[in-house]
Amino acid sequence: MPNNTPPSDWNAIFTLIWVMAISFWGGTVHTIRKIKDGTIARFTLSEWVGDVVISGFIGVITYSLCRYSGFDEWLTAACIGISSHQGTRGLLFIERLIADRIGK
Repeated sequence: MPNNTPPSDWNAIFTLIWVMAISFWGGTVHTIRKIKDGTIARFTLSEWVGDVVISGFIGVITYSLCRYSGFDEWLTAACIGISSHQGTRGLLFIERLIADRIGK
């Protein structure tokens, strides 16, 4: 059964902080991976910021879906880390899940 109870203000602030921290960490790892794979020649601030912004967005979406589905917080953290590391691939995966769910 989905947990639809709104969190308290402090709980919401703390939750947002850990969701964004995991997401940004995933984005940073994604940038490092691109450097090691040779996709980008060297670290650039603009590349990293782009990865972190995309990862933050995906992390918030993943958190919302996990919360709605009633996932435990450890599983939610793992899902956020994996999806934010995947970058836009994570977004496409979530899009496919939703499309399958609504039958399109």
